[in-house]
Amino acid sequence: MEFDVRVWPRVGGFGRYTRLLTAATWLPNVVLAMGFFSEFLYTAVPNYQCQGEPGGACPGNSSWESPSNQSEQRCPGGWNFQPQGWLNGNIVTQWELVCDRQWKVPLEKISYLIGWLLGYIIFGCICDRLGRRAAFIGALVMALPLGVAVVFSSSYFIFLPIRAGFGAALAGMFLSFYISRVELCSPSQRLMVTMIGGFFWVAGELLLPGLAVLCSDWRVLQGSITGTLMLLGVYWCGHTLYPESPRWLLATQQLEQCKSELRMFARANGINTSDDASGQDTVFTEIDSLCEGFPRPRYYSICSIFGTRLIWRNALILGFTSFIGCGIRPCFARNLHIFGPYIPYFLQAGSEIVACILICICVSHCGRRSVLLLFTILTGFCSLMLLALTQYLFTEASIVISVVGSLCSHAVVMLSVFYACEVLPTVLRGSGLGLIMGVNMLGRAALPFIELQHKSGYFLYHVVLSSFCILSVLSILLLPETKRKSLPETLRHGENLRRPPLLLHPTQDTLPLLKHGKKRTDYNPDSYAQLASATKKMIRSDAASSTNGEENRALSSD
Repeated sequence: MEFDVRVWPRVGGFGRYTRLLTAATWLPNVVLAMGFFSEFLYTAVPNYQCQGEPGGACPGNSSWESPSNQSEQRCPGGWNFQPQGWLNGNIVTQWELVCDRQWKVPLEKISYLIGWLLGYIIFGCICDRLGRRAAFIGALVMALPLGVAVVFSSSYFIFLPIRAGFGAALAGMFLSFYISRVELCSPSQRLMVTMIGGFFWVAGELLLPGLAVLCSDWRVLQGSITGTLMLLGVYWCGHTLYPESPRWLLATQQLEQCKSELRMFARANGINTSDDASGQDTVFTEIDSLCEGFPRPRYYSICSIFGTRLIWRNALILGFTSFIGCGIRPCFARNLHIFGPYIPYFLQAGSEIVACILICICVSHCGRRSVLLLFTILTGFCSLMLLALTQYLFTEASIVISVVGSLCSHAVVMLSVFYACEVLPTVLRGSGLGLIMGVNMLGRAALPFIELQHKSGYFLYHVVLSSFCILSVLSILLLPETKRKSLPETLRHGENLRRPPLLLHPTQDTLPLLKHGKKRTDYNPDSYAQLASATKKMIRSDAASSTNGEENRALSSD
């Protein structure tokens, strides 16, 4: 059954209750963004000074030392840190992660991002096996005790794995809300609802500095974020505030629970579900007729994607593109460090807001594939300009190019993830999207890896990412267009997504073996369930017309 065409409109579609649910999925993005970007505050290295008589290669204590000028240094008397920025103390000042211990800072960044990577993959598989709501509950139950444990961490090596686990739990909550939000929307509302969720994410990013100033210490800030996460327990306790996705239940053939959820949606949307209501009993009758006898739920693992012909290719292209978008952002942010450690933070948030606005405007008119292609080209162009012309450009010109490149790369990441959510079928959307978003974290972890090696190989890294942009531009042309199309539910539906010609309208597919003549009213290219029957009708009508023509010619000859 086509969920967006034959099921969802009959229970109210994007009615008042559905709109309330989508709005409820936006709010957690604020606290999840605070948890993600708190890493920037926890690992910021302030200026510091050696107390007492320095040893080894440590310079005199008469000047504050920038962390970029440090080598292997020792200070027997300890370090005196100069308060700056939004927090008076973080893990760097807590455990004196400077000089010969400074390698622990990028190691902690890598560990935290790996936690998010594993969280996306693990909870993505849970989304497909146990449901979106179950994945969220599991992530929330995991996040609360780990968040408290981070506050009371007594040493760096205890803090490291607990913090990574906390990041994994945040990733699971973000993924479950993202998928549920998309699956609640009709084709015309998917883009706008997702981008509004992006605005709430940026709101959390912008509110974090103010909360950090109020808290002053990193332990208090971590406790505040964990306490805010406790408010999300309302989604666990209130089933009507975060129900299971009916789309996923129907796709996995959990028919009884699916009918129960659909009845709840219909009542809350103001649709009469009594027996005499027109069309309502038909929906549940059609659901019952999908399987004879006692149907068993059908679940799919991420390994199922490798048996497909097109789904794995689309996922690979979008994962590769999002990896480039995340990995190349530090190349643009490097030229913004002249403003200090904190102004680039707000420039990044501003570029994310502009990227969301541009995606809303451009994608709704031009389609997903062409806009993703445009932003990828602009990202590669800005990167190549910085590589070739940095030493010849004025500082102002380099800053402008870096800001534009950061904006375009963020748009590439956001659109790639949203695009992947539309291309992947419902039965594999959790694990597939989790794998792609995990690749994003791998791209973000590239810069801490370079910092761990004392920033050697940074130029080669920039060259490789710029070259990958060109390869990504060519691969994007192989993607299908999903504008105004229903979400694919099964592997067969995902395989039927076709790549439109580049110069034709993005919503028109070129279908083989069909004549391009007079438009037929019995053919709907977006309805794959009716494609076979429509084709049979066309063949019978063509055969009947040819037979009548032969009879007319025979009569005329007689």
